[in-house]
Amino acid sequence: MTDEQKSRIDRRTALKVIAAAAAAPTVLSACEPGETDTSAPSPGTMNPLAVGTPSDPDLLAPVVPWEKSLTSDELDTLAVLCDLIIPADDRSPAASELGAHEFIDEWVSAPYDGMKKDKVLVRGGIVWLDGESNRRFGARFRDLTTAQMTEICDDICYGPDAGPEFQAASRFFDKIRDLTATAFYTTKEGMEDVGYVGNVPLSQWDPPPPEALRHVGLS
Repeated sequence: MTDEQKSRIDRRTALKVIAAAAAAPTVLSACEPGETDTSAPSPGTMNPLAVGTPSDPDLLAPVVPWEKSLTSDELDTLAVLCDLIIPADDRSPAASELGAHEFIDEWVSAPYDGMKKDKVLVRGGIVWLDGESNRRFGARFRDLTTAQMTEICDDICYGPDAGPEFQAASRFFDKIRDLTATAFYTTKEGMEDVGYVGNVPLSQWDPPPPEALRHVGLS
């Protein structure tokens, strides 16, 4: 890194500090001990930069800055497919109940090259699903029985085992499975489903048992 680059970084850092200092008087107030300053502005109003930018979003109050582009008909089919991938059980709801299909809509509607390619893949895959369903069973995919849906998905769920005629559909299914899992397991219900605790204080933390340490060569 050159001295000029370091200087630019230092100036940028200094500007952030100055902006934070400028906002500080609006946060601090002369409250008496035990009193709460109810007039203090919310974090999003203290500094215009706090609302986020396209490269530095406000994660506490997220806003999707683009229009979603999938049709309601496409979303209906996606919801059924998402639920086939992660169905409801006695521990958690189905993927669509947690908005997995809506997450996919948000993803493929984003104005980035990778997501634009995903939209082509997803839309083409939905068309293929309905065409294959009609060819095999004379109905649209979302109108099939679970056994019929599973029969089709079994042919495309694993690329190395999929026939040549199913390779494109397999890539579609792989993308939907990945996005469905991402949507589901980043929700509160999904995290609880796998027992993820997260960054919370614990009253007690037990170290790994000796057999686990031996298994990874740390005993």
